[in-house]
Amino acid sequence: MSIGETLAEERQRAGLSVTQVSLQTRIRETVIRGMEADDFSYCGGNFYARGHIRSISRVIGIDPEPLVAEFDAAHGGAPQPVSAVSAFEPEQPVAFRERRAPNWSAAMALALAFVVIYGVVQVVGTGGGEERRTAQQVAGTPAPSTPAPATSAPPKQSDPVAAAPRTKVEVRVEAERTTWLNARDEKGRTLFSGMLRKGDAKDWTAKKEIRLVIGVGGSVNLTVNGKDLGSPGEGDGVQRLSFDRDDPEPA
Repeated sequence: MSIGETLAEERQRAGLSVTQVSLQTRIRETVIRGMEADDFSYCGGNFYARGHIRSISRVIGIDPEPLVAEFDAAHGGAPQPVSAVSAFEPEQPVAFRERRAPNWSAAMALALAFVVIYGVVQVVGTGGGEERRTAQQVAGTPAPSTPAPATSAPPKQSDPVAAAPRTKVEVRVEAERTTWLNARDEKGRTLFSGMLRKGDAKDWTAKKEIRLVIGVGGSVNLTVNGKDLGSPGEGDGVQRLSFDRDDPEPA
């Protein structure tokens, strides 16, 4: 039997419909029906076709490797080994714009120079009828009869990093075990879609929101906007989460 005939027969033997397989693998029904008819053009390429064969095989309870080997033999052989990280890297990586820290050293030096100049002007500057200041006053110690003017301390500046509103949402995913995962931004654009294996890690950034669909609850650890959220949805099946730039907690 062909690959498609094997997938269709084993799915029926497992008592599963195309819709049920689609829900468990997150593969569209049109793609599954095409694969069962030996039409892999809907998969989007040989790499994704191999991944779909493995995902469907695991759901219907068969060993995927013989089918993958048969697919490779019919489509130019197995691919060259690549790392898991590079295999799942998006075609157009999201550009990160590095935030430059303010130069506080230069600012403090300028403020100190201003205070020194202001103090010198106050000490040596005299009016038409004012009494000449003594050497002791010029040195910085006021005469007993003339109290020195109080100099107000420069106002404490607030921390601009803490006060600045967040301009983007950042999500990091670390796989604890093999799972399927889909990531999209607030406009529905796909940031990632595919399988993550244990030890794989992914980082994404979007302007307003990142939405995740995780095939197996509790299979990944999440860090959102720098906050460790741990492993949500332990044993809860498919997880659908969304995060915005103002709140790291999942919606």
